[in-house]
Amino acid sequence: MNNILSDSENRVVLNVGGIRHEAYKATLKKIPATRLSRLTEALANYDPVLNEYFFDRHPGVFGQILNYYRTGKLHYPTDVCGPLFEEELEFWGLDSNQVEPCCWMTYTQHRDTQETLAVLERLDLDTEKPTEEELARKFGYEEAYAKGKVNWWQHLKPKLWSLMDEPYSSNAAKIVGIISVFFICVSIVSFCLKTHPDMRVPVIKNITVKTADNGTAWTLDKQQTNAHEFFFYIECICNAWFTFEILIRFISSPNKCEFIMSLVNIIDYIATASFFVDLCLQKFASHLENADILEFFSIIRIMRLFKLTRHSSGLKILVQTFRASAKELTLLVFFLVLGIVIFASLVYYAERIQTNPHNDFNSIPLGLWWALVTMTTVGYGDMTPKTYIGMFVGALCALAGVLTIALPVPVIVSNFAMYYSHTQARAKLPKKRRRVIPVEQLLGGGRPHQPPMKNDGGPNNLSNSNVPKRPKDLIGAKIGNIPIGTSVLALCPQTMQLHKGLAGAPLRQTFDKTFESKGPPIVAPNFESKKSDEKCYL
Repeated sequence: MNNILSDSENRVVLNVGGIRHEAYKATLKKIPATRLSRLTEALANYDPVLNEYFFDRHPGVFGQILNYYRTGKLHYPTDVCGPLFEEELEFWGLDSNQVEPCCWMTYTQHRDTQETLAVLERLDLDTEKPTEEELARKFGYEEAYAKGKVNWWQHLKPKLWSLMDEPYSSNAAKIVGIISVFFICVSIVSFCLKTHPDMRVPVIKNITVKTADNGTAWTLDKQQTNAHEFFFYIECICNAWFTFEILIRFISSPNKCEFIMSLVNIIDYIATASFFVDLCLQKFASHLENADILEFFSIIRIMRLFKLTRHSSGLKILVQTFRASAKELTLLVFFLVLGIVIFASLVYYAERIQTNPHNDFNSIPLGLWWALVTMTTVGYGDMTPKTYIGMFVGALCALAGVLTIALPVPVIVSNFAMYYSHTQARAKLPKKRRRVIPVEQLLGGGRPHQPPMKNDGGPNNLSNSNVPKRPKDLIGAKIGNIPIGTSVLALCPQTMQLHKGLAGAPLRQTFDKTFESKGPPIVAPNFESKKSDEKCYL
């Protein structure tokens, strides 16, 4: 009988989210300095009637928490989100780094997701319209907004920026975005078509030639061809729009330094400046020899295609995918360069071992071109090994190229799928969420404050008062700075004896009904058995 009583005294009942768990006190002492290792009956969440501790926490996670106390191994439940599991570990006072290696990758997956969401937040893929306060903070007139002294330019500047740089912010911005895309496409098409022979006009000059009888005659000679004059006017119109657009965007930008250092903006104003430089060269340097070579630098205008990333979230995700896969791409280039140098040297010496009158590999630099074409599985066929040893080296080069290129590709595809899936999920989520009121506000502001009863000189004492307070008297009372959200029941002696027999609880119970004991607990009065004063306040 004594063994049964001692065993029951060593057990603890834990009610977590409505599910009761039972464990030995010694089990909870295995991990010191945690919440479960410091359980006492003086805590607020101890129920003396049911003889259990109640925690309003996630019951599914607590199963793994309690298993950690029993086995010393912390596993991650796959049916909960990572941040929720971290919050539960923090509440119970456990270290998240103690998760077992078998669950570590699954457990830390949410951290990668949070990093991805942070990147998407910086990409400004959301179409939600910011508030006036957010605009004031973004454009640096927060103080003027707080004082109510916002001038006309501070009102106009965010509207101009949204109109020119955020295509999905309004219907007018969508129209401006369509116009910008139209001029980009027309400029690129014009740049390509003006090089077609049917779109060029020959430059014909009259020259004097000598005839057979030592006479002179005039003839026409076609020295070169120029693009049709129509393309010049198209480029003037397009670049006029580009110049106007970049000036308005620069003037209305919230951060001038960030605007100037943006890669897409650098391409934009270099391409626009190249048009005006080309005009000056055609006017003042057309007589110079090899002046046409300067037109090569106008190829920067094709880079305007990157401006389309401002109008397409898919292109933004693609660019971000290459940024996130920079390590894999660097590793790919490194192994390609390593393989190219090795196989170019091998094929050069392999073709020289045997007699080979039609040897295509006269030097290692020529072998570098062959190795690059072979490893990238292009295979132009302009250079081929003729000897058996050279063919063997070529086979190894092709196999190494397939393996080298195929290994990093799944990582890049996985990054793109991750960013794209999160973007689609963010687009479908509601912009406004329901506000959840904290529990502390409910406890502190849920009931009105009532003053305590006056001292009427009764026989019972509670601290400095001679009258035990009724439950309604404690509504609105405070323990330190924490308000009491529930009432305290002053039990009569008969009721105390009944509870002692049912639950084995002592006569002096703690009635602190806040969360954990953040202040001194309220102790029930030490009732004295007097027949004249035996009464219960229910």
